[in-house]
Amino acid sequence: MRKSALSRVIGRLFFWGKRLVQVVLLLWGAGLILFAFLPVPFSAVMVEKQLGAWFSGDFSYVAHQSWVSMDDISPQMALAVIAAEDQKFPDHWGFDLGAIASAFSHNERKPSRIRGASTISQQTAKNLFLWNDRSWVRKGLEVALTGGMELIWTKRRILTVYLNIAEFGDGVFGVEAASQRYFGKPAKKLTATEAARLAAVLPNPIRFKANKPSGYVIQRQNWILRQMKQLGGVSVVDEL
Repeated sequence: MRKSALSRVIGRLFFWGKRLVQVVLLLWGAGLILFAFLPVPFSAVMVEKQLGAWFSGDFSYVAHQSWVSMDDISPQMALAVIAAEDQKFPDHWGFDLGAIASAFSHNERKPSRIRGASTISQQTAKNLFLWNDRSWVRKGLEVALTGGMELIWTKRRILTVYLNIAEFGDGVFGVEAASQRYFGKPAKKLTATEAARLAAVLPNPIRFKANKPSGYVIQRQNWILRQMKQLGGVSVVDEL
């Protein structure tokens, strides 16, 4: 009798677990289609950060984001994130296999200093639909969502969404909110130097401050400016 009851409970859990997975997959599929042309009001990472703050008792934290189209973002900003985060972005299909191999080799040699190899496409998929951790489950879902995103969206759209949901500081999401917070101007008016400063903090926007740049941030900012010139300037963005 007890075994029969346990079997029913397990069966019920399996049933509802399968339904939950189906609902999540449906929502992700709908999101990939709808956000190919609709503004993104918030991302999964924004929700995660906001809920995490509330659950920890921090009710002063507010995730700020203001959606803007690519026409309202300085091309210098778009170029800066390509130069800083993913210089092969215009050409790959979501994954930089060379960077992945290099990161894998580095992480085997220096496991205490893990290096990532995520492209802008992968970061967009993760920030928009998933959560922050390094599990294989999340990475597998990221790969699948990135593939779907590259299939359905244009490169220009991927970059637009990335710039609107990337975290640039504590509670500061998207380039418009970052530009207003740190430079008191709309993202459309960012200069190359300001854009490079914002791109320089992206690896760790909580540790690195765009408004109080450390020596490392300034050094990285100057490196990004050089890379922007070597890539050929904003014509890279115009061709997306």
